[in-house]
Amino acid sequence: MTNEIKATESPAHWLVLEGSVCVVSGAAGGIGSAIAQVLGDAGARLALLDRDKAKCTELAQTLSVQGIEALALGCDIGDPDSVQGAVERVEEVYGAADVLVNNAGLLRPGGIEDIGLEAWSAMLRVNLTGYMLCSQKFGRGMLEKRTGSIVHVASVAAHHPQTYSGAYSAGKAGVAMLSRQIAAEWGPRGIRSNTVCPGMIRTPLSAAFYAQGDVENRRSAMTASRRIGRPADIAEVVAFLASRRAGYVNGAEVVVDGGLECMLMDLVPRPGFEGPGVAR
Repeated sequence: MTNEIKATESPAHWLVLEGSVCVVSGAAGGIGSAIAQVLGDAGARLALLDRDKAKCTELAQTLSVQGIEALALGCDIGDPDSVQGAVERVEEVYGAADVLVNNAGLLRPGGIEDIGLEAWSAMLRVNLTGYMLCSQKFGRGMLEKRTGSIVHVASVAAHHPQTYSGAYSAGKAGVAMLSRQIAAEWGPRGIRSNTVCPGMIRTPLSAAFYAQGDVENRRSAMTASRRIGRPADIAEVVAFLASRRAGYVNGAEVVVDGGLECMLMDLVPRPGFEGPGVAR
């Protein structure tokens, strides 16, 4: 996959990802599977990584029925040997990766006052170190070709502390800086690195949470778009950043939160200044 789109090209899909080798970590989850679907629909050949190989295989089979090439691999992204094994298998089947989507994540509760080092380290091992390992090991093939795109899925928690969630916010903030560092170091060698920061997204794992009481209505009211996001909302932005259509986007952070971050002042009581769309 070269970065330049030639005027003579007539791609079947606007993203120009046909035939590209796209690696997606955490592919068995709600956001990961949506990313795989969008990239596959654009004609990419997929390598799906997840610790849950059974679910990953199920996803690959579902995509295969649609005519999408998908390779399912069990992989613990926090383990260097596991990641290296995935790299070797992907290169054996497809060749070097053109796109890497770092999406795998881990969330565990815990306040700073009493969280144990083991729990803190376990979260960072996946949410930050794992992103570095995948970038480093899949990135070597990109560097040899002098072209490639890496997209990291972080969170709005990178900008705002998500309390009592252990190392989650610290790890996501680290991902944002890791992406910028990769962009700065590897940009001159043809590699782009960007970050997507999702807001509140309803996934199969969080569906039961949103079904409780008026949680969905209250959370929706905190966004400018007045709705909870879908995995596809994230996947479509990831696919754009992965593609050559974003060829001059490097080191960027794209917040995909329905306008949650712009609503702070609207949540502050201001008698006489409440508009008709403000929920109190």
